[in-house]
Amino acid sequence: MNTLNKLFGSCLLILGATTFMYSKKPVEVTRSPTAFAPKKIQVAVLLDVSNSMDGLIGQAKAQLWNMVSVLGKATCNDAAPEIELALYEYGRPANDARTGYVKQINYFTKDLDEVSRNLFRLTTNGGDEYCGHVMYTSLTNLEWDSNPDNYKVIFIAGNEDFLQGDISYTKACAEAKKKGVIINTIYCGDRNQGIREHWNLGGECGGGSFTNINQNAEMVDIPTPYDNELFALNNRLNSTYIGYGRSGKEASSKQAEVDNLNYSMNKSAAAKRVAVKGKKQLYNNSSWDLVDASQSDPAILEKVELATLPDSLKTKSRAEIKQIVTTKSQERTAIQKEIATVSAKREAFIATEKTRSTTKGHEPTLESEIEKIIRQQAKKYNLVIQ
Repeated sequence: MNTLNKLFGSCLLILGATTFMYSKKPVEVTRSPTAFAPKKIQVAVLLDVSNSMDGLIGQAKAQLWNMVSVLGKATCNDAAPEIELALYEYGRPANDARTGYVKQINYFTKDLDEVSRNLFRLTTNGGDEYCGHVMYTSLTNLEWDSNPDNYKVIFIAGNEDFLQGDISYTKACAEAKKKGVIINTIYCGDRNQGIREHWNLGGECGGGSFTNINQNAEMVDIPTPYDNELFALNNRLNSTYIGYGRSGKEASSKQAEVDNLNYSMNKSAAAKRVAVKGKKQLYNNSSWDLVDASQSDPAILEKVELATLPDSLKTKSRAEIKQIVTTKSQERTAIQKEIATVSAKREAFIATEKTRSTTKGHEPTLESEIEKIIRQQAKKYNLVIQ
């Protein structure tokens, strides 16, 4: 297995091929579609929801799409990794004291709409912040991938003393090391105060980094000439989704709800969400969307329950539905290409505007620090982020 990993730059794990050929130039080889498992990135975000953390929650809502977008730019030998996110809250007194006031909000998932909606539902309340407990819980309750070559990372953000609680951070670090998970600590407040409250120890022990942010920093929202164009493309993109199954209607409504939640925050959050939705490898809804589902399982069109489809399709024949799905798929691909083009122009515009500003946008926030950390650590896993 070590030899194979070297041959493929530790980017693809051989699962079942018995023979293969390789050279400096790609060689066509007949393989089973399941012969290789793509590289995977797993991220667990642990947020303090005690008093004074309203600003942190606000930044977390906005940074989600930037984090996913950055991860989505990662490639290894031109292959995009799978991305799974998990979310925990800690420090809420209403949560069970026996579990250290820790609550899992999302298990590892690719459902970005669900994670975003849950972030918007978070509220703050006074409580005890047991960092060691929440880290250990996430490390033992989540199904972390066993491949040591995959990027597996925890971001824990909050304040107050890092050593609180009956589970030591060292116990969590030992578990993280065993599973190949990096722990990064983000203190909300002055850096020196964070060190006095021992947050640097978590980063050092967890093989990651320690940084600090101003959780109350105003989020910079730079308007661009491309925003409205992106939002119009998003509306067109949404029209290509066809809900199916028991969750189809609800999930479609959730998609629209999360759009509106991000729009209500600011244009930057909304635009970054649209950019992610424009990337097929990042935003996949095969569990409820017939178009995405047909890409991975063409047979779904022959077995889907017609009664679960939108009213406009319930009376259609399967042949007609197949043609509609094909048309919607082609439309989506074209729209996603437009989104990629417009998003690139928007990013270039913002980069230029930031170079002109010497006072705004330079205070570290959850978004800026997580992006910086990801870009640094991804290199260790042969991931290239454009």
